[in-house]
Amino acid sequence: MKRVIFLVDMQSFYASVEKAENPKLKNKPVIVSGDPERRSGIILAACPLAKKYGVKTAEALWQALAKCPNAVVVRPRMQRYIDMSCQITTILEQYTDLVEVFSIDEQFLDLTGSLKLFGTPFTMARKIQQEIKEETGVYARVGIAPNKALAKIACDAFAKKNQDGIFQLDKTNMQEMMWELPIGKMFGVGSRMKHHLERLGIQKIGQLANFSVDALKKRWGINGEVLWQIANGIDYAPVTAKTHDTQKAVGHHMTLPRDYEAFDEIKVILLELSEEVARRARTGGYRGNTVSLGIRGADFNFPTGFHRQLKLSSPTNFDMDIYHAALHLFQIHWNRLPIRSAGVTLSQLQPADPYQLSLFDFSLKKEHLNEAMDYIYTKYGPTAIVRASSLTSAGQAYSRAEKIGGHYK
Repeated sequence: MKRVIFLVDMQSFYASVEKAENPKLKNKPVIVSGDPERRSGIILAACPLAKKYGVKTAEALWQALAKCPNAVVVRPRMQRYIDMSCQITTILEQYTDLVEVFSIDEQFLDLTGSLKLFGTPFTMARKIQQEIKEETGVYARVGIAPNKALAKIACDAFAKKNQDGIFQLDKTNMQEMMWELPIGKMFGVGSRMKHHLERLGIQKIGQLANFSVDALKKRWGINGEVLWQIANGIDYAPVTAKTHDTQKAVGHHMTLPRDYEAFDEIKVILLELSEEVARRARTGGYRGNTVSLGIRGADFNFPTGFHRQLKLSSPTNFDMDIYHAALHLFQIHWNRLPIRSAGVTLSQLQPADPYQLSLFDFSLKKEHLNEAMDYIYTKYGPTAIVRASSLTSAGQAYSRAEKIGGHYK
């Protein structure tokens, strides 16, 4: 049986939630932006009225206001958006039990087994649109296809641009519609891969589809073959509700409120990041074997930074183990230029219990200490106990405690 896969995407999600819950904003250009006095003063979402002025997601707030001076700027409410996303998931689960959350505003559905219950794919798409609009006030666009990759392209490249907000992409119209798209519009092709493909003379998706798969595999291995398959409408990945049940890594990233130049200040941030990663690993019941550090420089015109990793001698979920590894990586690879963001990740995860004891690592004392700190964190909040270094001007622990994902709750 031919699969029927939907990608349901919420239009300008954060801005749509704000307009739905505040009728006074209905006919006004609304921008959801981080704090303009900090580095987080970038556009997270802009409603269609604001986009008509040329406002774009991820640009600086001052740039957006220069284009649209009459815009209403709203500070993000991340907890509300998460709650709304969960509500939309509940709506979608009325149509199928195969709902896969792709992001906070995008969800895949496998409706193959629901056709006899709810009608044709277009009928189901319209029902879903209507129900989400009635219950949340948010407008959804739907891409329909026989697999996830084509559903994503159907939604992003076509459904978002047509009047119905619905588009079906499959073998019957793939060459006519998808193959004519620029290569950067294909699911799985980021800016760096787009650059590499264009250097090979591949400007459109159709050119990639007809390119030598052997040449692509020779250059990029299995990833080259996957790109060729997507260009030809092939994607075997199932829609599964358990996508996020098993973590592959635990990471935490921080965009800094100012450029950090001094090593002593940067150490504070690395320690706070390591503490958060360790706590989340323990909460999830994991230990990890590899610590990765990502650093981005402060100069936008001449990007600098690095991403490196270090294999540990034994798996851990202790903050100081992660911190010392991250600090070691930083000392080796830092070019002594100011930084604007940093991220620490613990990967190669395995269950925390049971684990192999080491004769040379007295982990029981560290384990008891972390259990006590986790208990305080859970009962009294993340700032009930902090390291002295977080009380310095470099520390961000108190500021981050008020936020979700770096944005206000």
